[in-house]
Formats: sequence, structure tokens, C-alpha cells
Amino acid sequence: MSARQQQPTEVDERIARFLGRHHVLTLATAADGTPYCANAFYAYDKGRNRLVFTSDLSTRHAREMLAERRVAASVVLETRIVGKVQGLQLCGTVARGDEEDKRRYLHRFPYAALAELTLWALVPDYLKFTDNTLGFGKKLIWKA
Repeated sequence: MSARQQQPTEVDERIARFLGRHHVLTLATAADGTPYCANAFYAYDKGRNRLVFTSDLSTRHAREMLAERRVAASVVLETRIVGKVQGLQLCGTVARGDEEDKRRYLHRFPYAALAELTLWALVPDYLKFTDNTLGFGKKLIWKA
């Protein structure tokens, strides 16, 4: 079954594995027609297909997420070897995190238990994974 034919809850295992191996996303928000990017540590919840991250309400991107829940993000493998290039672009909706999100985030980043956390969950509805290990420019697409 191709990524395009999968049910919304079934993300290709290669995409899930990639998200599980990495921990920094670049989040893109916008307000009044002006885009903005911010980096954040995340924990991937494969079972619920969501990326959990923290961002204080005083940050620009948090204020923009409160005004507009639709966001974009990317996660990349930094490498100079073209044959190993991998990266994921995604679009989705953010909401404040719940208790399960908190457990997931603290499991991945136990030191964060010392901080006051404002958790967010990014639920993707579109994932585009570029994976040159499968062939130059090979893309896997998932849509909800």
C-alpha cells in the first residue's frame, strides 16, 4: 500500500522511524501576512501521530499559534552526503497539549520536569518525507 492510499492514522513506518530518531523541529507560523520560524525540541507520539513540543505563551510563535492554529514545520537530517539526505515537511493543526502529551515529552526530555511547561501538540494532516537513501529525490507522501 502506498503512502497516498493509507488510512489517516497509518503513517508509513519509515516516516515514523525518522520522526522518532530526531528531536528538533522548525515551526512556521504567520500573522498578518508575515511568516515566522522557530525551532523547538519535540517528542513524537506515533500512536496518536502528533509532535509534542513546548513553547511559552509569551513567544511570538505561541501568540501566532493561538491566533492561527494551522502551521507548517520541518525536521531534517543535517548531512553533506547527498545519498543520505532526509527531511520531512509537514502541515497541520496545533492545540494545547494534554496529560498524555506531557508524559510523552517528559519521557523524551526528563530534565524538562524541572521547568514550567506550556505544551503543544502538532497534529499533521500532510507529511512529505524526502529520503535519498531510497533513491535520489524519493518522496513519501501521507495525507489525512
